[in-house]
Amino acid sequence: MLISPESLYLYKQANASSYYVSIDTGQSTINFIKLLSMFCLLVTTLQLLKSEIRIKLLLTVMVASGTFQAIYGILEVLLNTKTSLVFGFEVTSSATGSFVYRNHYANFLMLCLCAGLGLIVTSLEKERTASPKDFLRVFASNMLSSKAIIRICLAIMVIALVMSRSRMGNTAFFVSMAITGVLALLLIKNRSQGLIVLIVSIFIIDLLIVSTYFGLDRVQQRLAQTSFEQESRDEVVREASQIIQDFPFFGSGGGSFYSIFPSYQESKIHAFYDHAHNDYLQFIIEYGIMGAIILATICGFTLYKSLRAMKVRKNSIFRGVGFASSMAMIGMGIHMMVDFPMQAFANSCYFIIFIALAMISNSLRLRKRKSITDT
Repeated sequence: MLISPESLYLYKQANASSYYVSIDTGQSTINFIKLLSMFCLLVTTLQLLKSEIRIKLLLTVMVASGTFQAIYGILEVLLNTKTSLVFGFEVTSSATGSFVYRNHYANFLMLCLCAGLGLIVTSLEKERTASPKDFLRVFASNMLSSKAIIRICLAIMVIALVMSRSRMGNTAFFVSMAITGVLALLLIKNRSQGLIVLIVSIFIIDLLIVSTYFGLDRVQQRLAQTSFEQESRDEVVREASQIIQDFPFFGSGGGSFYSIFPSYQESKIHAFYDHAHNDYLQFIIEYGIMGAIILATICGFTLYKSLRAMKVRKNSIFRGVGFASSMAMIGMGIHMMVDFPMQAFANSCYFIIFIALAMISNSLRLRKRKSITDT
């Protein structure tokens, strides 16, 4: 009764024989299984990533996954296919890949781009140039070296991200990259010019050249046309906020938003909302203030560890991982304000991997390779 009086009241109104904190035990059970699987993913990642090769291999697999999704989403739009190959849905002018929702697709690409940028940073830190006069030489060597393959993959993913027409997905990527890039320049000691070249090239090549030919102007138009009169998300947020007053500490139960929101929904909103389009709000509603504090502590601690890795760790692999994790935390934090990217299981799993990588970047000690003379 003291834990959730409103839940007790609802169960009594329904003449239930047993009482639970959650008002939707079925969905809460599903959410518990998802949380348990993500915890297992976290533990598995921490246990398996014990070497530099494994860390780079994981980042490479994430880049390959994002590139596959990008190519698939781009081809569907450019080939003017009627229905998607995966779900048979109607293909529009927005790329969605194998995702149903374009904003989930955009968020997945953003996380894969974070992995790709972190992978490039791991190799850039090994280069040292003497003066700014070598800027063009460094730029040319980066474009023609083995990193060119990763760089091409990043360009493809940026094209797909722009073609998704996701306003906040594109905003989250470019803003998080800019913030993380500035932080990296401030925190990383003895940085190579390649890091500066990487950040500049992303903006010049991707934002100004590549994106221009694949519909960045449409994203800008969607942003300019966005208004509170056209959008009902602000009304959903305002009305859903009333749920917190009735379920303040432990929430209404994981996955219960779509069950409880209709009772707080006014007739002015005609669309059905199974999510709050604000992950922060939905998390507080479903898990309460106590759950929100736990989530904020984990994310804040992860961001701190990521930034600390860029500043303290001398090994380039850990600095690259810190860069990738920092960018993922910032980008996800931005996107969660106006959408629900964490509700997509693929995105939440990749987010968990970045949390594990942030922890590894501070605690892991790589073994020194034995030379022939040591044996």
